[in-house]
Amino acid sequence: MTSPTITPDELTGTWTIDPVHSRLGFAVRHAVVTTVRGSFGGFEGTLTLDGAEPLSSSATVTISTASLDTGNADRDGHVRSADFLDVEQYPSITFVSNSAKSGGSETSFVLSGDITVHGVTKPIDIEIEFGGSAKDPFGNTRAGFEGSATISRKEFGITFNAPLESGGLLLSDKIKIELDISAIKSV
Repeated sequence: MTSPTITPDELTGTWTIDPVHSRLGFAVRHAVVTTVRGSFGGFEGTLTLDGAEPLSSSATVTISTASLDTGNADRDGHVRSADFLDVEQYPSITFVSNSAKSGGSETSFVLSGDITVHGVTKPIDIEIEFGGSAKDPFGNTRAGFEGSATISRKEFGITFNAPLESGGLLLSDKIKIELDISAIKSV
């Protein structure tokens, strides 16, 4: 089933990320042989979209680090500790875009900006795929996006690790960021 066509004028405006229908997640290699995934349940964000000139669009997102959930309370407690996110000292992760460029298709683009994790700000490029837009049963206009990027946790001062008896390290340096966004047009 395809979504109804939304005109560029309808897409243009300010959108609020709907946390109930969105996911901000991550994945990290663990013990060299598997991937552990998690997400953040507490976040807010705003998109300013320009339907006629999509590359003029922008985004800001703030994530509560304490809202981390990997499905295991002991692991969550450790990741929230000073060994990793240090949520007491760094209660949020932020992203502010500063430019966009075309991706490999009509519906994809690369959103560039600054991400701040653990008190350190670094540039990041997020590959985004526009999933479409439609009116929901409650009269809201929604737009959907999926995205991903990879960061080095060491670049943000998160260096905890442990050697494995068989060689290698317990945790990968690379963290994959995974985004599934549903946004509601507010203006």
